[in-house]
Amino acid sequence: MVYLIKHVISHLESIAPPVYQENYDNSGLITGDRDAEVSGILCSLDVTEAVVAEAIAKGCNLIVAHHPIVFKGLKTLTGKNYVERTVILAIKNDIAIYAIHTNLDAVYQGVNQKIAQKIGLQQTRILAPKKGILTKLTTFIPKENADEVLNALYQAGAGTIGEYAHCSFQIQGKGTFLPLDGADPHLGVRGEAASVDEVRVELMFPEYLRTGIIRALKEAHPYEEVAYYLQSLENEHQEVGSGMVGMLPEPMDGKSFLLHLKAAMGLEILKHTAILDKKVQRIAICGGAGIFLLGSAMKTGADVFITADIKYHEFFDADQKLLLVDIGHYESEIYTKELLKDLLSQKFSNIATYLTNLVTNPISYL
Repeated sequence: MVYLIKHVISHLESIAPPVYQENYDNSGLITGDRDAEVSGILCSLDVTEAVVAEAIAKGCNLIVAHHPIVFKGLKTLTGKNYVERTVILAIKNDIAIYAIHTNLDAVYQGVNQKIAQKIGLQQTRILAPKKGILTKLTTFIPKENADEVLNALYQAGAGTIGEYAHCSFQIQGKGTFLPLDGADPHLGVRGEAASVDEVRVELMFPEYLRTGIIRALKEAHPYEEVAYYLQSLENEHQEVGSGMVGMLPEPMDGKSFLLHLKAAMGLEILKHTAILDKKVQRIAICGGAGIFLLGSAMKTGADVFITADIKYHEFFDADQKLLLVDIGHYESEIYTKELLKDLLSQKFSNIATYLTNLVTNPISYL
């Protein structure tokens, strides 16, 4: 089967919808033609001139990266810095660059789950789930059509809660109506009051799916005029948010855990607060700059919080309540490229998909 760049994008965005990216972010297709056929995919944490050159050498016309090469608006393309030179090189060689950044951070199967797997955490969950991104649909369906309409709604993405699909609440009742002169009723006749055995159905769904779900409802529902209403929910979305928390299989002393962390993540060095005189087992993590989640980590009772880009004075905020560890931004997210390769290889098995061989970390250690 021939796959186009837009097919790869659609798959990635079904996993990490762009709506979940932060408002400062620039995830999405940065260069390239969505309708071009994919010759090969190179997965990388960052995009630099060297990464684009590697893609060219490998015969790949699509780079899927975690970090967007373009964060701010470009007013010129003269090659005066590495961002402009990288974009120019990609465009000249018909290389598409797609970034999947904070939206991949936000989903359960994303960046933080990959870190959790590397460390060996179990019973993982989102550290700080997002609120206000769920909607409830209530509608009324003739009893004999209920299964058909429900299946259409399920197919559109409604009624999935965590690891459970086809979730709904149903109650039977009577629906009444009077078709007027201009009506074309599925049941009943014009000018005569009617009552029908109906099922009241309630389902939850992520708000970004609203348009498709309402379309599915109207296409599957037998009535000319479909009765429904929508309600925004303040519930936390347990599958979307910031960071992750999980459990080690067995408690460890602090020093042993830090040595385990170095080995598991392939670290040269790490920075941490004083090792506390207690065992550690509940571990909170956030790839990249995640110190904003320190309070959330404490509220969960985490023994350790692992993140990156911690400033000097922010280490004091741990206040001997947990072990605070900075493993470096690049080091915390480097395995994201493996995550991307796995997600793409499973779906597009006939497309050559590679991991970059380049170390794009701009920081060196002496």
